[in-house]
Amino acid sequence: MFKNLFSILIWAGILLLASCNPAVKQETVTTSKFIKVDGPNLITPDGQKFFIRGTNLGNWLNPEGYMFGFKRTSSARLIDNAFREMVGPDFTDQFWKQFKDNYVTREDIRYIQKIGMNTIRIPFHYKLFTSEDYLGLTENQDGFQRLDSLVAWCRESSIYLILDMHDAPGGQTGDNIDDSYGYPWLMTSESSQQKFIEIWRKIAEHYKDEPVILGYDLLNEPIATFFTEEERVKLNAALEPLYKRAVAAIREVDKNHIVLLGGAQWNGNFRVFHDSKFDDKLMYTCHRYWCDTLQANIQDFVSFRDSVNLPIYMGETGENKDEWIAAWTRLMERNNIGWTYWPFKRMGNPSSVMNIERPENWDKVVEFCDGPRSSYDEIRKARPDQELAKKAMLNLLENCKFSKCKVNESYIKAMGLKP
Repeated sequence: MFKNLFSILIWAGILLLASCNPAVKQETVTTSKFIKVDGPNLITPDGQKFFIRGTNLGNWLNPEGYMFGFKRTSSARLIDNAFREMVGPDFTDQFWKQFKDNYVTREDIRYIQKIGMNTIRIPFHYKLFTSEDYLGLTENQDGFQRLDSLVAWCRESSIYLILDMHDAPGGQTGDNIDDSYGYPWLMTSESSQQKFIEIWRKIAEHYKDEPVILGYDLLNEPIATFFTEEERVKLNAALEPLYKRAVAAIREVDKNHIVLLGGAQWNGNFRVFHDSKFDDKLMYTCHRYWCDTLQANIQDFVSFRDSVNLPIYMGETGENKDEWIAAWTRLMERNNIGWTYWPFKRMGNPSSVMNIERPENWDKVVEFCDGPRSSYDEIRKARPDQELAKKAMLNLLENCKFSKCKVNESYIKAMGLKP
């Protein structure tokens, strides 16, 4: 009798200590604040199913040439070089600082919430978290400053945020979208991989307790299609091991957030995954553009999702006419695939939520940036009138402000939202 009573008292003491242990209590409280994975669905902290409806803040923290109307000058590095050759380094540095201030503000986030979206995917360049030259700064990069502001605006508007490393060390894609040198060196370079992992660990440590962040999208569209089959096989085989290393580093400091994994070849090839549940907070992210709005054009994603019983969401899609947007949205929703359309705003194109007016004399800027500049002589001969070029760039800084942009109402309605 006394022996049984003694055992009961021991177990009661253990349970009491566990309930009073701050570490145990903190884990329970902390994880309850975050979006979680439940089979193929996302679940809110109050137990409701969460379906992603949102947009991408493209071009803000990772400029892309086509957003400026350029064709040849396609990536952030090439744009920056062209601007420096055209109007000088000092003016270019000031331009980029003001561009980051104006392109996305609290007003933009409030409007995203107002029309009925609940999620934002924010593409960013890895250099924002290093001491490398980028967007007007050569040291003390402002990545956390920019993201901290965005997090605060999203918290205020009850918008979830997905952090997307669009441009990784060494380049993960091998095309203009990752600002690389034409090859996904990340997949073959140990030093680039280490830097990639360290940056994600630093980001995760900074945001580990922030429930507004839905998750970390580790790599945008890794490994393009432009390589030989032999090269693709080799590069694809390196992707999942790299993801595992990054997730392991993140989990050293952050056990709360979901990690999003994109497939190879424009986030379209999920056959590269062989251990789909190596972490208990994973989901997958696919991209698809310019196809018919038929079940057959989304079935590969649905089949993969069903086979792994984890959520998959369309991180990027769009860039199309309103009729296509409407039909594609309905197709995704019928298949339980959430979405963030690309992009939120762009210049002179109605296939976005907001339309930026093209500045006067912007054609002079385009002509220089896309023209021949392979020698100093060509640069000197092509350089436009400084007053016209600088004024056009300053006008762009004004035109990209929320108050100056035009709402594309029919595009918003096509997504089933209310402008």
